[in-house]
Amino acid sequence: MKDLVAVDKNWGIGKNNDLLIRIPEDVKFFKEETTGNIVFMGKNTLDSLPGGRPLKNRLNIVLTSKDIKDENIVVVHSVQEALKEIGKYNPDRVYNIGGAQIFREMLDYVEYSLITKIEAEFDADVYYPNLDKLDNWEVIEESEEREYEGIKYKFLIYRNKNFKR
Repeated sequence: MKDLVAVDKNWGIGKNNDLLIRIPEDVKFFKEETTGNIVFMGKNTLDSLPGGRPLKNRLNIVLTSKDIKDENIVVVHSVQEALKEIGKYNPDRVYNIGGAQIFREMLDYVEYSLITKIEAEFDADVYYPNLDKLDNWEVIEESEEREYEGIKYKFLIYRNKNFKR
């Protein structure tokens, strides 16, 4: 399983259940990576999607305490149930898209984290774990610096040297 997330300088990822910024190239990257694959998320992330609807052309797995009746969503009610469901699929096709609590709870089970690192500081209220401060995470790939409306960013891939299978 891979995390897929954009972070600011402070590892902020959102505010008021919305993204901090939408960078067109990052949105395109997200769509290209996840289309035809499996996305795993919490209920707040589902609610933040357009219309609160699951993403099209993907299998949507949602971790929530609530019962959701939607033929396009597989509902799981615990981390253990999520791991069992996710385990049915090729881990290279499973993307954890958050939010913050889901990222924290699943971090040990993630082998790669695809990070769009934005060189700006936003007023965030939720954060992704700072992988640069965790000994078991290392950067294995880094793109050239890019720019959108004066904001610099890079695509990075981190690897968890100790992930749990």
